[in-house]
Amino acid sequence: MYKMDCLGCRLANKEENVYVVYENSFLSCILDHEPFNPGHVMILPKEHVEEGVEFDIQMNMAVMKAVQLISKTIEGIYHPDGITICQNGGIFSDLNHYHMHVVPRYKGQDFAEFYQESPENADPQEPFPYTMEKMKSMIESLVEKEKENVT
Repeated sequence: MYKMDCLGCRLANKEENVYVVYENSFLSCILDHEPFNPGHVMILPKEHVEEGVEFDIQMNMAVMKAVQLISKTIEGIYHPDGITICQNGGIFSDLNHYHMHVVPRYKGQDFAEFYQESPENADPQEPFPYTMEKMKSMIESLVEKEKENVT
């Protein structure tokens, strides 16, 4: 079910200004509007879901496949020292809509910095359209490679 008054639903369904790097029938992967580092992506279901415990098996698989695809993309483009994958639920969800962050991180960036307004040692920001196009291109390449390995 889609909720018109839910910002997460509107973001996932591109009714707000978003930069989509990947989507399928279940979810959208968009650039975070206040990225910790370039390549910071949020994964949002297109239907209204507040908590992951509400997922059926198809949504579970869609989210985890997206996490894997976005992580490979981030590794291929940005070569981070690590990737943080996190999801805040309950009163800690600022959207009241399930969303998972996939965040490239570098040596010297403490995990707690993710929750600060502006990390001091973050990379300079790159324009969202540039980030989106780089990530979409890498994702297309990874999806093609995966198809070749299946056949």
